[in-house]
Amino acid sequence: MSNKDNIYATTQAVEDFTFDAKVVEVFPDMIQRSVPGYATIVSTMGKLAGQFAQNNSNLYDLGCSLGAVTLSMRRNIDKENCAIIGIDNSAAMVERCKLHLSGFRSQVPVDIRLGDITQSNIENASVVALNFTLQFIPLEKRQALLSNIYQGLKPGGVLLLSEKFRGNDEQADSLLIDLHHDFKRANGYSELEISQKRTAIENVMRPESLEQHLTRLQSIGFSQTQVWYQCFNFCSMIAIK
Repeated sequence: MSNKDNIYATTQAVEDFTFDAKVVEVFPDMIQRSVPGYATIVSTMGKLAGQFAQNNSNLYDLGCSLGAVTLSMRRNIDKENCAIIGIDNSAAMVERCKLHLSGFRSQVPVDIRLGDITQSNIENASVVALNFTLQFIPLEKRQALLSNIYQGLKPGGVLLLSEKFRGNDEQADSLLIDLHHDFKRANGYSELEISQKRTAIENVMRPESLEQHLTRLQSIGFSQTQVWYQCFNFCSMIAIK
């Protein structure tokens, strides 16, 4: 059972958002109340991983946080000799993720690593997941990260990418942001919490437009790209090599 997210419930000098121990304690509640359809996204990513996993291959969960996607993948894999590798740069997340995963039995081995995904080798991969992770990577490093993933994927392998995105123009972006804030209000967040969280995250999360994402994936070489989920300014897509 996760603790309730009240990190921004009191007036404070807001610092840049980090995935520290304080966030780890409330992360499941925070993500469920902040990302529309999060449970559906995680569940479907697991099903897609099961569909596209190949025998004798690796599946990666990059920016694995507490391991929700890793667990969803593991539940759905029925191919032989597959392994899941989860990587996150937050020591607090990695420690709690390992503890969380230890409570679930499975024949599929999982290796959770502390590391920088922009410096990690992707090898013999049939599935790579980036679930609301790329948006926290500096803009100038995103092309190289995605190219590295593409190179590490086997033919027929897939990238599962979920992102918060920016509207194509100011009016569209404002509408999507307003709808998202209404969603957060309906889930119990106060105006103060919404405002302070937005201040905390604006310097560390740089969303791009959906068109930018799809164009870049195609330019890297992915043969097919398809958005399979969208609610407000959140979406999930699949890119096939």
